[in-house]
Amino acid sequence: MKGLNFLKRINSWVVYFIMTAIVFGISVSSFLMIDQLRKQEIQKINLIATALKAYTDDEISADPKIQELYLAVMQDNTNLPIVVTDKKKNPIFQANIPPNIEQDSIKLKNLIRKMENSYEPFVVELPSGENQYIYYDNSDLLNYFRYYPYILALFIGAYLVFSFWFLRTLKKTDEGFVWAGLAKETAHQIGTPLSSMIGWVEIMKLEDENGLGVKELEMDVNRLKTISERFSKIGSIPELTDLDINETIQQNFDYLKKRISTKVNFTLRKTYEPVLVPHSRILMSWVIENLVKNAVDAMKGEGKLELSLYKKNKNIYIDVTDTGSGMTKQQIRNAFKPGFSTKKRGWGLGLSLTKRVVSEYHRGDVRIAQSEVGKGTTFRIVLREEQKS
Repeated sequence: MKGLNFLKRINSWVVYFIMTAIVFGISVSSFLMIDQLRKQEIQKINLIATALKAYTDDEISADPKIQELYLAVMQDNTNLPIVVTDKKKNPIFQANIPPNIEQDSIKLKNLIRKMENSYEPFVVELPSGENQYIYYDNSDLLNYFRYYPYILALFIGAYLVFSFWFLRTLKKTDEGFVWAGLAKETAHQIGTPLSSMIGWVEIMKLEDENGLGVKELEMDVNRLKTISERFSKIGSIPELTDLDINETIQQNFDYLKKRISTKVNFTLRKTYEPVLVPHSRILMSWVIENLVKNAVDAMKGEGKLELSLYKKNKNIYIDVTDTGSGMTKQQIRNAFKPGFSTKKRGWGLGLSLTKRVVSEYHRGDVRIAQSEVGKGTTFRIVLREEQKS
């Protein structure tokens, strides 16, 4: 079991590091790619400006090779929108401009202003002294990438959410290992004196088998055996059996009623027909006992305590209602967190393990159904009844 848990943790870290590497790689490569594409387009504009300057130079342009080079440079530009103007921004030549803009002088001038706002125009110094200006903008491909930062930000945001979920899950897993290890170690430590106590009970039975003290002591020793079994099962997958939950509740009520303060009016309300619920009787008894003892502590050993079992639709509800000190909203939010306790000497393990037993092992739920400061609290366990075929 430990080896399997260790492998699961290793696999989780492997997935996390792979995802981190993917996100980092995509981010870096994307920015490098966009930057490189922008530089290439600027170089292309520079090349067009040089070719245009050579083409408009009377001494050089007479060479057929220069003309051929100029045409090759201009034909190679199939995606970069450019507009060549004079110093008054009157268009002289344009390339890769949509027809509806090219044929409309107003739209074309608006486009020139937009290009000027995006990039500073290239200046072509002509021999005549009449400079020309090359206005340009991003290609369609680079324009498509303008949405990319938003997509990347969304992706990184999703990754951060995943990271938060992963680290939180890993923390809960580590906490689960700690509590499971502590529970198993407790069971081991209880085992040694418990074996000795069982032996002494047998010796006492030889002297007075039917004595009241012997019977009560034997019941408590058997209860310690049950407690030891409970702790030993934490961290392991329990075997769930379709047992009558009424019997489980009744057994716990009968045992606890004799061992809590007589100032506590402890009552049981349940159905009388069998209610089959897949559960581990040992672990579920622990859950009920823990909730009952918490209720008694909250009442400081005096008040009314009701343990009730009822059915609603396809669910089974077990309520533990006390007339104790109640809980604040903050206490309710933190009640099931490991380490949280309202008691000065409490470890904050009871309700955390209770939550784990009900939710993870029995696929149910345990929650605080109602609580009011100074009036009391109701803890509620919700289980699924066995489905009849």
